[in-house]
Amino acid sequence: MRVFPWGFWLLCVASAPARGDSGSKARSCAEVRQLYGAKGFSLSGVPQAEISGEHLRICPQGYTCCTSEMEENFANKSQSEFEAMMKEAGRAVQATLTAQHRSFDSYFQDLLNKSEKALYDAFPGMYGELYTQNVKVFKDLYSELRRYYRSSNINLEEALNEFWTRLLERLFKLLNPQYHITDEYLDCMVKHAEQHKPFGEVPRDLKVKATRAFIAARSYAQGFLVGSDVVKKVSQVSLSHECTRAIMKLMYCPHCRGMSSVRPCNNYCLNVVKGCLANQADLNTEWKYLMDSLIGVADRIDGPYNVDAVIGTIHVRIAEAISNLQENKDSITSKVFQGCGNPKISTKGSSSEDKRRRGKVTLEAKSSAQALEMLVLDAKGNLTALKTYWITLPSSLCSKKVMASSASDDKCWNGMTKGSYLPQVMGDGLANQINNPEVEVDITKPDMTIRQQIMQLKIMTNRLGNANIGNDVDFQDTSDDMSGSGSGDSCPDDVCGKRLSKSPSTRQPETNAIPKRSGHGVNGASSRSLPSASLLLLLSVAVIAAQHLWR
Repeated sequence: MRVFPWGFWLLCVASAPARGDSGSKARSCAEVRQLYGAKGFSLSGVPQAEISGEHLRICPQGYTCCTSEMEENFANKSQSEFEAMMKEAGRAVQATLTAQHRSFDSYFQDLLNKSEKALYDAFPGMYGELYTQNVKVFKDLYSELRRYYRSSNINLEEALNEFWTRLLERLFKLLNPQYHITDEYLDCMVKHAEQHKPFGEVPRDLKVKATRAFIAARSYAQGFLVGSDVVKKVSQVSLSHECTRAIMKLMYCPHCRGMSSVRPCNNYCLNVVKGCLANQADLNTEWKYLMDSLIGVADRIDGPYNVDAVIGTIHVRIAEAISNLQENKDSITSKVFQGCGNPKISTKGSSSEDKRRRGKVTLEAKSSAQALEMLVLDAKGNLTALKTYWITLPSSLCSKKVMASSASDDKCWNGMTKGSYLPQVMGDGLANQINNPEVEVDITKPDMTIRQQIMQLKIMTNRLGNANIGNDVDFQDTSDDMSGSGSGDSCPDDVCGKRLSKSPSTRQPETNAIPKRSGHGVNGASSRSLPSASLLLLLSVAVIAAQHLWR
């Protein structure tokens, strides 16, 4: 029975609180007092020297410079600081995307404005009454084009068809003033317009090219805004209680332990941040698709869809169409009379020779292709850099904000003391956090705000995909895309079904050396942490003692 006094002595030694460094003298808490005061807290009740830490609920319960109140204040502070880091990182991405949108939007609007101004400047001298009596028709066209670009729910092809119809009706009457042409007669003429092609091939050609260019341009501009809005909303997602505890342990527990100069281990920081941002990392796939889709449409805008040449020459194409009508007036009029009959002679006849003569002027359009090329190159560079934003965010925060040590450092803060950090770094995303040794993450409960933003990314990517092949898309139903998800867990199967396939029962026995919470010991095979070194020593000695007793 000699084992009991020996075992009792070992138990006392192993369970005795350990100091951060060697030495029996209680260390000064001057550094922690200075930090605590700098964070805006009162120094009343802050220890001058280390005290026993049995009261701590987050930090290791060894000797400490932190009271319970200090630990709670530091925990709240770490939460607000980490959330501020997230928002700051998000604002940088937002600024990049917003700047790209502003640059392209300014370019595109300027292109449209210059075309409209060129038309207003040149057409009065070119066409006289043919223009001055139909100014509203041209103004309405440019107004509709702007409305479409700004995502109004209008059909661009119908708007262009309506423009050519209205223009033909008015010009036909002005070019044939000797006839009394009724609205019914004009309806008949319009029905035969496709067959007679009074404006030549311009309407069909412009409709095809302008539609593709406008679809691509507005989808491209909208894609930047959607990306920026997603980052803004995701950056505002609050930290969980478990995450707050882990961030506190990472950022402020070394100060409480008297190790203010010891930086957190890099891998330890990565596990904490990956656990906290598990849901955010699940944005990665759809985010990359959005960036790639924007790059693809950018290539179309500066390539096959040639936005500069199409949008910048709208007034030139209209002039070409009017000139075609003037030059073929007699032939077109004859064909209309054959199909619709001869209209009555008007008593207010006048000559249109002057109008026809004025139509011989040639219009030129100034190219800004080089400016577009530079815009697209800049955008593609920024979009490529942003592709991996969500999965590189943890390493970026750890290296630039938390100031973690290098990966090879074996004298860093590992969550318990100064030393090396043994657990492996977790993968990215919610499902990969099932065995995270630092943050308890429930992989069966994805964050609904982030799932909604994943859906917004998918919707926008789909629109860009349609724009890339020239298909029109509707921007009016953005708010409705998330409706109909029902109650409860509205995470769609095709978004996160695979991520929810694992259950806690599939967890493997933990092999990490850092306990999640000190003072809790081991809680069976499903525990997320293993015993501390002192308890391992105790268990080993107990086994040896038991073997000796049985002998």
